[in-house]
Amino acid sequence: MDLLPFKSLPPHKPRAFVPAKIDLGKWAELEPLFSRLETRVAECRSPKELEAWLLDWSELSAALDEESSRRYIAMTCHTDNADAEKAYLHFVEKIEPEVKPRHFKLAQSYVAHPSRSKLPPARYEVFDRDTTLQVELFRPANVPLETVEAKLSQQYQKLSGSLTVQFQGEEKTLVQMGRYLEEPDRALRQEAWELLTRRRLQEASKFEEIFDSLVETRQQIAKNAGFENYRDYAFRKLGRFDYTPQDCERFHEAVEVEIMPLVRALQAERQSRLGLGTLRPWDLAVDPLNRAPLRPFEEVDQMVGRTQQIFNRLDPELAQGFQRMQDLKLLDLANRKGKAPGGYQSTLAEARVPFIFMNAIGLQRDVETILHEAGHAFHALATRNEDLYAYRGAPIEFCEVASMSMELLGNEFLEEFYSQPEANRARRTHLEGIVSIFPWIATVDSFQHWVYTHPGHRPAERTTAWEELMGRFGGNVDWRGQETAQANLWHRQLHIFIHAFYYIEYGIAQLGALQVWANSKSNKAGALRAYKTALGLGGSRPLPELFGAAGCRFQFSRAAIAPLVKLVRSELEKLPVG
Repeated sequence: MDLLPFKSLPPHKPRAFVPAKIDLGKWAELEPLFSRLETRVAECRSPKELEAWLLDWSELSAALDEESSRRYIAMTCHTDNADAEKAYLHFVEKIEPEVKPRHFKLAQSYVAHPSRSKLPPARYEVFDRDTTLQVELFRPANVPLETVEAKLSQQYQKLSGSLTVQFQGEEKTLVQMGRYLEEPDRALRQEAWELLTRRRLQEASKFEEIFDSLVETRQQIAKNAGFENYRDYAFRKLGRFDYTPQDCERFHEAVEVEIMPLVRALQAERQSRLGLGTLRPWDLAVDPLNRAPLRPFEEVDQMVGRTQQIFNRLDPELAQGFQRMQDLKLLDLANRKGKAPGGYQSTLAEARVPFIFMNAIGLQRDVETILHEAGHAFHALATRNEDLYAYRGAPIEFCEVASMSMELLGNEFLEEFYSQPEANRARRTHLEGIVSIFPWIATVDSFQHWVYTHPGHRPAERTTAWEELMGRFGGNVDWRGQETAQANLWHRQLHIFIHAFYYIEYGIAQLGALQVWANSKSNKAGALRAYKTALGLGGSRPLPELFGAAGCRFQFSRAAIAPLVKLVRSELEKLPVG
């Protein structure tokens, strides 16, 4: 596909089952492969034959995954390109609905196979658990509904990616407007904030309409699977074997009790240093001493080169992986009109290499993002030699440990971007951001708990629930006169729309990353070694074991959070504001 920033990449291993020449966008060419697998599994007479069959199924799964990823990457890199949109929607509408029930049949056959119990338990424990869950939850009636859900998610991305404003005589994307929120001129910040906020609010009814349709679709999916509400279904679907909705509620409480006091203290300090009577929404990103925003780079190539230097200093193996991504052109990092918002890392599952997408505009948060997404990329590279497709991905809660740990580990070398005083300023900004993200995570997660346990709610009731959560987790920000903007603030959070319930993972993972960072302070080499070992396990072990391999405890109670808050507070005290 010409719209991809990278050229065609060969499979990591030569195909043994999927033909070398096949159109993965044509069901007529795919169907015989599924039929062959269905026939062969019944002919497997030994554990060895069943394992060989699993590898062929893995090969087909990886080929289809990569085809889907390529179309998604092209679509998000060019939301204004009709061909890219058409190709992506074709796969969503014509291929995935055919593939899903056939994968289900294969999973069914595997779960029922007499040789399954004779496979090595330590090797297949997690795969068995996850495949059994897949069989348990699959409903043919949900296949078309999941297609509807994917199309609605694409509508949200297209709408968000299309929003621009006219500012100072130029057309700007909303992402590009973000840099003006760091300007020392308060009037300029307010003008920029109000302009981009009004632009989002102009589309509020469309965002609400998309979300209402998503909620309705998801509730029906849950009902079809025999669940009372979508929350309970989502927890099962996401494979949350190791924690419950009640554990999430305890996390919300822990954030409120242990972290919110530090959030309010930092907000009060910011307000005092800025000399303000109240702290307004446009005062949250500016430097508290009203210094000009940090400008780590002017051109994206500079960002890439300086990031490479960080990895050169951190670890030779990681550095080699990042250099390889550049060589293969597996990076699309600059913001531009027609590009979907946000950032992500996507693995090309057959080539077994990672791709990074982001919207860099020359801010400190771009440095944080490239380190974050590189952490995901290193995770993908660490599992390249794992032949079981299912194990090349880990639970999301640990995937984010990989990325968030890399932010903290890479921060040690920020002098590649800044002078030492500026590097310390960036480190402080990053730590303050970690503190402030916890209440936002709690807000987003609590909101989704409310939304999906109140079926049939009206938009006004949803708004009230959001406002109550903002009162609980919003701190001391003054929203007077901007109440409508506050009530619709969740429209900007793409996870609520396109990845339901995928957000608490960031909070759980951040606790893991802080533990990796704490370990590195006493034993840098040992902490990095444990981090890389855990990445190499992929998804082959249960979540608590992955945390343990990285030197972390899988806990997110008040008792677990309190010492980490103490560490962050201590580090902040060491980093001067000025």
